[in-house]
Amino acid sequence: MNLLNTYNFTVLRLLLLCTLLFSCKKDYLDLTPKGKLIAKATSDYNLLFNNTSLINTGVDVSSFPNGQLVMGDEVLATEPYFSGGTLRMQRLFRWEKDIYNPEDNGAEMKGIMTQLYTYNKIAVEVRESTDGTEEQKNALYAEAIANRAWCYFMLTNFYGKPYNPATAGTDLAFPIIRVADVAETKFTRATVQECYDFMMADLREAIPLLPRNSSMRGRLSKAAAEGLMGKILVFMGKFSEALPYLNSTIADLPTNYTVSLYNLNVTMANAGTAGAWGYDPQWNLPGYQSLYPTAWLNTENIFCKQVNAGAWAADKSEILLTPEAVALFKPSDMRLRFFSPQASGGVLLPLANTLRRNSGTVVQIGIRLADIQLLRAECLARANDLGGAIAILEDFRKTRMPAADASVEISDQHSLIKYIIDERTREFAINGFRWFDMRRLSTDPLFSDVVYTHKYYNSNGVLTEYTLTPDRFTLRFTQKVLDQNPGMPNNP
Repeated sequence: MNLLNTYNFTVLRLLLLCTLLFSCKKDYLDLTPKGKLIAKATSDYNLLFNNTSLINTGVDVSSFPNGQLVMGDEVLATEPYFSGGTLRMQRLFRWEKDIYNPEDNGAEMKGIMTQLYTYNKIAVEVRESTDGTEEQKNALYAEAIANRAWCYFMLTNFYGKPYNPATAGTDLAFPIIRVADVAETKFTRATVQECYDFMMADLREAIPLLPRNSSMRGRLSKAAAEGLMGKILVFMGKFSEALPYLNSTIADLPTNYTVSLYNLNVTMANAGTAGAWGYDPQWNLPGYQSLYPTAWLNTENIFCKQVNAGAWAADKSEILLTPEAVALFKPSDMRLRFFSPQASGGVLLPLANTLRRNSGTVVQIGIRLADIQLLRAECLARANDLGGAIAILEDFRKTRMPAADASVEISDQHSLIKYIIDERTREFAINGFRWFDMRRLSTDPLFSDVVYTHKYYNSNGVLTEYTLTPDRFTLRFTQKVLDQNPGMPNNP
């Protein structure tokens, strides 16, 4: 048993799928060793990418890496809803030491590891494939290692400490896996620095080989890889190095499909006027917003990856937006229409000035245009180019609210940086981005005095308040993984 056994079931499904896809090309006597996916032609490897936008390994929601939606400090929990939620959700909200039972697989690892297996297989084998041109093989190789970098960005930010240049060389993160071998039995946790170096090396090699125009939004383009590199550098606190990559992301956006911000003033207008998404407070408030575009059609996705949000962003009320987060929005902000003051079914929520997200059952966790633009603004603000940062920020905000309310009147650098971080909370509320921002900001002197809490309410008010401690910025490996990998140290 080993670390990769956490996703062996899905590997078996991939084996079956690939056998079905490629068996028509093989003589029945041409046997392939047991345990290997059957792919030989360059086109075969190309097909392996086509089912990797949705991160899950089955119908069980515990397969989705969506715990970050619960761990951000923009959420609260209240009765009568919280106690009816899953034990995993309750433990995530309380920032507990152990999220899973000893026999469980960890959702934050399971689905991503399955994809990592596929990307490693392609990276190792595609350049020896048949029939394709060298340009095609190199592009597929580059796409595989850039996707691998995305996997490691997620895994490192779940299981490694926030990047701190003083300790990154000794802080442990995730084992670096470069092969697709379910029989591998020896894994050693790499350091945070080694994982970041690994991601950046993959992206530096991939970017020159990637096409500007990928075949679809779910396939990784040059712009997506540049955006990921920029985001990685932001998470390392290297803002001046990140900005050129983030700018290149905008310059290199694909031209064969639309990549642009929606104007929510139009799309979220009331149904019967100009509202393209059919917003209607008569039914959207008790239900959920079902017309928001799917990942593959969403023009704000540069590269789509999506996970099921469970009950936390659609049809239940276990996790709600705090009054403090609600207060960040102007009343005219159209993003408020992704939320409801009503519980699922129409009953008013028991707490005033809190909201339930009702904008669909999935969240986008890939490379998003809104994320790139706000990171660009932040990098400019940190370089003290306040005018440049405000220009990006105001253009962005004009797509979220009436232009008259979108102006930003700030002349202090630190205040502007904090305002941009608040804008990120407004944009990505209960989408999981806040958790990753909390992690990176925990090593930033500008935010060193921030204390992160979760409040749990009942009918009498605050029942319990939980305070996030530094140790809980990392998840612990499940006991099942530790049993399969004797001697591998766990997080505190």
